[in-house]
Amino acid sequence: MSTIKSRLTADMKAAMKAGEKSRLTTIRMLLAAIKRQEIDERRELSEDEALGILTKQAKQRRESIAQYESAGRDDLKAVEEAELEIIETYLPKQLSPEEIEAAVAEIIRSEQATEMSQMGAVMKVARERLAGRADMAAVSKAVRDKLSA
Repeated sequence: MSTIKSRLTADMKAAMKAGEKSRLTTIRMLLAAIKRQEIDERRELSEDEALGILTKQAKQRRESIAQYESAGRDDLKAVEEAELEIIETYLPKQLSPEEIEAAVAEIIRSEQATEMSQMGAVMKVARERLAGRADMAAVSKAVRDKLSA
């Protein structure tokens, strides 16, 4: 069992004992998403794959928050923000925009990329190095900005 799954399971038990309903619901949802993927693939997921699922869940929450905010649904937005906060406790510390810029500059230097046609190669390396620690949309924007400059 991956450490993320075992940590989620232990935290689920603790949330049950403490009576933390919203935390319990969110953790169960995360475990269900991981289990669904394991059933689909008929194998246990690696730590990185489980982390990828949690990252995807966090991204979905961020998108929902933006939609609820634009629709003026503060009640639903608050629920999504609470879930996102719980999900983020299981993710590695996210890089700041400045750290993303520095990492992208380093990758571009190491790949000797100078034009937009090399963006795919740069993004491949960026995905490997920054997976789970940075929002790939922000990384993509940083790569595009640097290569087009």
